[in-house]
Amino acid sequence: MKFLGYRRGNGQVGIRNHVIILPSTVCASETAVKIAAQVGGTVALPHQHGCCQIGADHEQTVRTLIGLGKNPNVAACLVVGLGCEGVPAKEVAEAIASTGKPTEVITIQECRGTLRTIEQGVRIARKMVQEVATYQREEIDVSELVLGIECGGSDATSGIAANPAVGHASDLLLAAGGTAMLSETTELIGAEHVLARRAVTPEVGEKLLEIVRRCEERAKSLGVDIRGGQPTPGNIQGGVITIEEKSLGCIYKAGTAPIQGVLEYGEIPQGKGFYVMDTPGQDIESITGMLAGGAQIILFTTGRGTPTGSPIAPVIKVTGNANTFEILEDNIDLSAAGIVAGTATIQEVGEKIFAELLAVAGGKPTKAEILGHHEFGIYKIAPTF
Repeated sequence: MKFLGYRRGNGQVGIRNHVIILPSTVCASETAVKIAAQVGGTVALPHQHGCCQIGADHEQTVRTLIGLGKNPNVAACLVVGLGCEGVPAKEVAEAIASTGKPTEVITIQECRGTLRTIEQGVRIARKMVQEVATYQREEIDVSELVLGIECGGSDATSGIAANPAVGHASDLLLAAGGTAMLSETTELIGAEHVLARRAVTPEVGEKLLEIVRRCEERAKSLGVDIRGGQPTPGNIQGGVITIEEKSLGCIYKAGTAPIQGVLEYGEIPQGKGFYVMDTPGQDIESITGMLAGGAQIILFTTGRGTPTGSPIAPVIKVTGNANTFEILEDNIDLSAAGIVAGTATIQEVGEKIFAELLAVAGGKPTKAEILGHHEFGIYKIAPTF
């Protein structure tokens, strides 16, 4: 099976051809947004981080910014720094440039203010847009696809329709030699022992159990009950009333493939097959982590409905709730409600989702892309100091 994608200089494959304006710190975010606003064909990734972070939290932000720049859907990258932040803008740019893609860095302090930074950034970004516009799609084997799997606003239909159908689509991709990753550690709580049985080694299984323990310990350290946030009020209204119910429904998205490894947030897998990434249950931060890990496309199941998209990757949304599909038809791409109604099997809907995955990889825009949904957020694991 083939699709039309962009072969990058380092051999990776993009399914979109974005020029991103990447601030290394919150202090440069507004400037990055203003540069992107002046140059059609670019997108800014503003965020709140990049300074006064320490230890693993600092390392995670650096890893995530570099991973986003390295994502194969990014054709070129302009890093915009302040000049005195904790995240080293020039080192982030150097790491991204190692992929061979056009990468440049400017800082507000070296440019002598935001006006001159915007002026210089606009010129650099304009040149990048013209250059990447000459890149042509070519025929690519489906084994080059890296899929991120997400769910949000789950309800009682999610675990019996959309999630297992997406799991079947993931299995089809993996059978063709591709890569997929499951996220949202919070939504593995109570079902981690079921998933760990699929680990390829005892060490991988133990790592999966460890990330769930870490998640629980973080909640305990705050002195609060995690059940105050999971399941969410929307989950409960939709019929998912315990975190175990939510988790047991969530892991159906993982299909049946063996788990090759467990990734830290934003970590790039070193092989093909199925992986689990340690991310929060918050959808936007979870998707951002998988994109930093190299996912080119996201399958997103929802029962209650959500408009979520991404600035650098297509997000295909699937619901098993017929009412949600009717109400949010402008936002939801596919309905899996036939499984609930008894008019379609999980396998049939999974094949339909897989066919849509290939069409979108080849250039078909998702509804979130058409409507300009660029939701974006980086996960933090410690307070800012």
